Amino acid sequence: MTTADIIHLLPDSIANQIAAGEVVQRPASVVKELLENSVDAQAHHVQVIIRDAGKTLIQVIDDGLGMSETDARMCFERHATSKIRNSDDLFRIRTMGFRGEALASIAAVAQVELRSRRVGDELGTLLRIEGSEVKFQESIATLTGTNLLVKNLFFNVPARRNFLKANSVEMRHILDEFQRIALAHPEVSFSLYHNDVEIFNLYAGKLVRRIVDIFGKTYREQLAFCQEDTSYISVRGYIGKPEFARKTRGEQFFFVNERYIKHSYLHHAVISAFDGTIPEGSHPFYVLFIEIDPSHVDINIHPTKTEIKFDDERSVYAIIMAAVKKAVGVYNMTPPIDFDDNINFLNPPPRAQSASSNSLPRPVQPDWAAQPKADDSVRKQGNLTNWNKLLEGLKNAPEEEQDQKEMELKAMPARPTFKEQALTVASKVNHMASEAISIPENDAILFQVHNRYILSQVKDGVMLIDQKAAYERILYERYRLMLTKRNGACQQVLFPRTVRLSAADMQMVRDTKNEIRSLGFEFDEMGPNELVVRGVPANLPEESEQDLFEELIEQLKQSYSDLKLNKPDSLSRSLARRFSSRYIIKLSLLEMHILIEQLFASSDPNRTPGGDPIIVMLTLDRIGSLFKR
Repeated sequence: MTTADIIHLLPDSIANQIAAGEVVQRPASVVKELLENSVDAQAHHVQVIIRDAGKTLIQVIDDGLGMSETDARMCFERHATSKIRNSDDLFRIRTMGFRGEALASIAAVAQVELRSRRVGDELGTLLRIEGSEVKFQESIATLTGTNLLVKNLFFNVPARRNFLKANSVEMRHILDEFQRIALAHPEVSFSLYHNDVEIFNLYAGKLVRRIVDIFGKTYREQLAFCQEDTSYISVRGYIGKPEFARKTRGEQFFFVNERYIKHSYLHHAVISAFDGTIPEGSHPFYVLFIEIDPSHVDINIHPTKTEIKFDDERSVYAIIMAAVKKAVGVYNMTPPIDFDDNINFLNPPPRAQSASSNSLPRPVQPDWAAQPKADDSVRKQGNLTNWNKLLEGLKNAPEEEQDQKEMELKAMPARPTFKEQALTVASKVNHMASEAISIPENDAILFQVHNRYILSQVKDGVMLIDQKAAYERILYERYRLMLTKRNGACQQVLFPRTVRLSAADMQMVRDTKNEIRSLGFEFDEMGPNELVVRGVPANLPEESEQDLFEELIEQLKQSYSDLKLNKPDSLSRSLARRFSSRYIIKLSLLEMHILIEQLFASSDPNRTPGGDPIIVMLTLDRIGSLFKR
């Protein structure tokens, strides 16, 4: 008995939905495709209207070439394109779209309305499509160019619609795509409206004006022109001077033949060119255009066309690095800054100490350690009891050793008061804690190794503590409590400060303003991309509010992209991981004891919030085995 044939062709509507899964990932994908179509249509003015972060409406209006009645219908067919005639054309692509899938994919998962008219035609075409099905078509009077509305994205694929993020998150992605297209084509004027509010109104002009219009007037003084011409590629654009490097990513742009790309290898070339001129952890601004013969590039390796391959990536790397290095040298941009002076929330930077000063950042004393909650007191007391049990084997330590420890403690320099130095919240609390916490008389002597690890002799061997990991646990519980209780202390600034952010970063602030205020910031929106900061977390060092917000926003971005937890826990983990690196510092004997007390007062002294070990026990047997042959 023979079985029936089981392979069959998919209906066009299903095939288009599958293609849409690659091309249309979120509203920003639609904005990108429609803007590229407008640019390819040689538009001089492009207007983008968004409602509900693109979930309800995405409308793009341009004054480009427009389409005939036949082209208006054909553009929604799969693989219908005006760019490709044979396979050789794939290696001569200089336009944005070329595969002919965008509009077909969009029409498969949305309600689409198209109005278009060519120059010279008396009438244009109106076309309505829902889920790949043409509902209506007629000739109408309309303006020259194309007006395309995409309504109710994913209306027929509710499962995908449910996976869209909050409006503020989706709007950030739309802003990213809009900025990339606008930077790539400064000769075209663009405007963007969201829920009837103007976000951008960019006039046509030179690239430098487009950069300033997008990122703000402060960028005028920080831009340096960069150019390098070779027989293989040409590089031109602008880089930011090193002293203006920011704590946040997102203002780094590569364009190959006017197409935005992501390329970590080339990004490394730029960072290498800045080596020695910017502090570690900072990110320079750059907008660089690469012109290259399309035959040397494969642009069809990724559905979104943001990743490409060069046939000689090493040469491209070397040329870009040389171009940026030359720009840094020509403009004499070595910054007059101290790279040890890293900006952070928790502590002043490590500096060389003199006999009369002690300005190292100090251990963090969490609120919960000083005043434990009632429901946690039993558990935390148990942790401290376990810590004390580890030391029971040392009660009979030689008397000379105990006398030596007492002499060391007495010889320690007196602590400066809070008013005598620029202390942080952490250091002030620990100054008070150092007076309240006494080292047990029969406690073990602690040793610090390379400002990174702490060794303690315990009952059965040696306890090894990862200092950075210990701080990560302590800081995590501190931030978690602040965000949950929303009780971060705020200190009013004498003069309110203005902080300017990118449009995408401003959306991030709007989305997480409650969490930011829980940490102790007080601020209000003043303009489209500006904040007025009226208060900062209490006892922070006197740092630039701009830098503080940039550092915070960078962690907000990472907590959203890396973690799928609830918002307070996600942000707490991200901040703790970031700022624990500030505590790879030299600690005094008393400070090491305080750190261990705080660690064992936490909910889990053995693991970081991410699950990495904090403590490793080396038993005497294990140590002895290292010396056996």
